[in-house]
Amino acid sequence: MIDINSFLAAYLSIFLLSSIVEVAIELINGIHLRRYGQEVPDAFKGMIDAEKLKKMNEYTIANTKLTMMRTIVGKIVFLFIILSGILPWFAEIIREFHFIAAGLLFFAVLGLVSAFLDLPFNYYHIFRIEERYGFNTRTNRTWIADLLKSLLITVILGTILLSLLLLMVGYAGNTWWVWAWLIFFSFQLLMSVLYPTVIAPIFNKFIPVQDDDLARKINELSDREGLTIKGIFQMDAARRSRHTNAYFSGLGKAKRIVLYDTLLESHEEDEILAVMAHEIGHLKRGHIKKQLVLIGIVSFILFFLASRMIQWDSMYNSFGFSVMFTYVGLFLISILWEPVGFFLSPMSAAISRKFEKQADYHAYRVLKTSGAFIKALKKMARDNLSNLRPHPLYAWFNYSHPPLMERIKNLEDMNDQSPRTSIRIQ
Repeated sequence: MIDINSFLAAYLSIFLLSSIVEVAIELINGIHLRRYGQEVPDAFKGMIDAEKLKKMNEYTIANTKLTMMRTIVGKIVFLFIILSGILPWFAEIIREFHFIAAGLLFFAVLGLVSAFLDLPFNYYHIFRIEERYGFNTRTNRTWIADLLKSLLITVILGTILLSLLLLMVGYAGNTWWVWAWLIFFSFQLLMSVLYPTVIAPIFNKFIPVQDDDLARKINELSDREGLTIKGIFQMDAARRSRHTNAYFSGLGKAKRIVLYDTLLESHEEDEILAVMAHEIGHLKRGHIKKQLVLIGIVSFILFFLASRMIQWDSMYNSFGFSVMFTYVGLFLISILWEPVGFFLSPMSAAISRKFEKQADYHAYRVLKTSGAFIKALKKMARDNLSNLRPHPLYAWFNYSHPPLMERIKNLEDMNDQSPRTSIRIQ
């Protein structure tokens, strides 16, 4: 057990505060749903009944309980690891290794502990909660295969990135943080290309939209927007889950708009085109590029701070390390940032919600009506058993999209403020 000094006590105070707030927000959200989520909202009357609403609420509550348990267990295990003296002991064992090999081994062990700790929660979520509410379609074999694929990809990419970062710290002198930042940001850019074209296809099949008439109308929609989008795909999401969704990813020639096959099966043509118009809005507004710029700015600041913090003797000593190992410094900086990052997370969530509002407005502007998109959102909420009454604080911290009822109200206001004739795509 390591001794607790003022530095460590200050960190533990912030860590415990962030942990309590994180769990409390989940608890508040569950209480709020039980208290105010028993009546079908006016916007959903005729689409869902009291029994369906009860199922939607129970699904949210089940996931909330699991999230709280996962968080509590994870925080307790983390505290044990950093306070027990295990990490300084392990660092001493591998100190004779080359610093890159030692760093890779150090992070690999921590990563495996985290992965094994998460396994039972992941399994319970998929094969108990998702199964109980009719979403899960994957088998144990598929689940294990996905885990192994994810592990292999993480090991390969993590080894490359961490090795390069350690090289910069070890050999680039006082300006190491600039070079490390350049490597990190270049890696982010590379991943925006590799994920949609190389990594995602490892897990799912992506094929062009099979409905010829729908594909033609999608192309007409993109042509009207002055876009040539070759990467419009449908994904075999039903192989793992019955959830419905769509997303936009990638840069340059790697840009892709992906529609779940479950979405294509459960939504009408005008609703799918409205979803497409929303995703095109992300593209037209350059949201991925803007997110990358924000990541670049924030990571530049963090790497600069890391270049100062990595020299703090008190940081290493407070966590029981007698030697200032480079890889230990990077680890300690990451755990010091984590609770601070939690309290700053509403900022990134707010930016994401702003982007979603802009894409919603783009869909309205293109189609001259928000009716079809509202129908699509309602169907997705119903089919995905979404929480229709999230607590505002929970949404503020966690929602990358505006809460559904707020989103529908915004879309309805667009129609009311500027009634126009809908443009139909023939």
